[in-house]
Amino acid sequence: RSSWLLLAPLLTPPVPVITAPPCSLCPEGAHRFQWIGNLVPEFGISSSHVKVLSSPVEFYELLKVQIKAAKQRVVMASLYLGTGLLEQELVDCLEETLERSLQAKSSPDLRVSILLDYTRGSRGRKNSRTMLIPLLQRFPEKVRVSLFHTPNLRGLLRLLIPERFNETIGLQHIKVYLFDDNVILSGANLSDLYFTNRQDRYVLLQDSPEIADFFTELVDAIGDVSLQLQQDDTVQMMEGMEHPYQGDKVAYCEIANRRVMEVINSARTRQELLHAKTFHSSHPGSSLLSQQGSQASGNLKPEPDTWIYPLIQMKPFGIQIDEMVTETLLTEAERDARIYLTTGYFNLTQAYMDLILGTRAEYRILLASPEVNGFFGAKGVAGAIPAAYVYIEHQFYSEVCYLQQQERVQLQEYSRAGWTFHAKGLWLYLAGSDLPCLTLIGSPNFGYRSVHRDLEAQVAIVTENKALQQQLHQEQEQLYLCSGVVSMSTFEQPNRYVKLWVKLVTPLIKNFF
Repeated sequence: RSSWLLLAPLLTPPVPVITAPPCSLCPEGAHRFQWIGNLVPEFGISSSHVKVLSSPVEFYELLKVQIKAAKQRVVMASLYLGTGLLEQELVDCLEETLERSLQAKSSPDLRVSILLDYTRGSRGRKNSRTMLIPLLQRFPEKVRVSLFHTPNLRGLLRLLIPERFNETIGLQHIKVYLFDDNVILSGANLSDLYFTNRQDRYVLLQDSPEIADFFTELVDAIGDVSLQLQQDDTVQMMEGMEHPYQGDKVAYCEIANRRVMEVINSARTRQELLHAKTFHSSHPGSSLLSQQGSQASGNLKPEPDTWIYPLIQMKPFGIQIDEMVTETLLTEAERDARIYLTTGYFNLTQAYMDLILGTRAEYRILLASPEVNGFFGAKGVAGAIPAAYVYIEHQFYSEVCYLQQQERVQLQEYSRAGWTFHAKGLWLYLAGSDLPCLTLIGSPNFGYRSVHRDLEAQVAIVTENKALQQQLHQEQEQLYLCSGVVSMSTFEQPNRYVKLWVKLVTPLIKNFF
């Protein structure tokens, strides 16, 4: 089946079209994924600048260290900021760093920009907004807090839907944390669970100014179409900007599309010019003397062996790049390639399920057992969500068995006492290789929400470097070690019993969680 026919409905005008068939550029090695650069900027870096983290504590400690060391910028995008002691410590670190920048002549230009979701960040009396207002009051010229409000929550729906459930309509779900030229990509939010016992994924890209610039511009673009938190806990739009739920929805989405695509396309142009410049300066025809001179002065960077591709998905704005790339990766994975795919919330889109069941690669899918699902033990209707995920998982596994694909497509459940599971992404192992050459890491869960409702971002990291491939492999192994293989007997266990009303309701609500 042609991947191009499959992707045809997604090729809307705002998104550049892939112009080269994926596997034709380079038949071997990491460069077979250069086609992604036809859609988004390609950042070539040294693998020595990439560090894979493994634990929530490591993530939290790194956030504090990076905040304290920041001189020019701190940019943080998350679903929300929690209200506990650990989160307050992060805010205190920001305050100390800002205070120091006021006193120090070395970093007077430090700016802090925080992007959160409006609905989640406004929940309860004490919330993300009340945590950050002291910073706005103390440093009004240096701190910006933007609260994204989905344009799909408006009118009567906005008035009637209860506070906790309004998040189901759409969210700002991007998680990126950057400090000067260091960038952390993750699926983790800024909340105590994610700093202690909720397992996620985290990667640090060190000394990567072009990547940091890109994500700064992306967060700025979303911030510009978001509500701005004021010192008195009110919110207002930037002057002249269309309102997300009071203004014209079509006009708002067009403005947002234009702002985000400007960031993507301008970065892509910049990187192409940089690549052309690098190519000409290192071409055999260029002056050997000038090359030796630049080497002597230390200006010549090491040849990149790792490539970073930012993948953005914002369906409310007509931007579907992450979806296109993910579907193409699944389509083009050859026989005997292995894809390890993980999600904390197993609720794949129909397109992703069809590709997994209908293509040739081997799949090892890691998902949360009911006990480590983030909704386990929740009050009210939300308490039934883990059972709904069990039902979705059982249906998918039954389809795998019906198609006699159990050897090729394997489900594994993460289970760890006292922990919850929130990791998402994939690792791609080419046929005959024991190490992955590509990983996707960021906020998307591969579900309907990620594709259709929320604002998402992840990166594809492609590497030829064996040491980095080993890091990624160890990350994958460490997560999968805490899992058991799913079989039909899994669903016969007493804790997998799904009530009839949950089975009836799940098909109606599965697109909202």
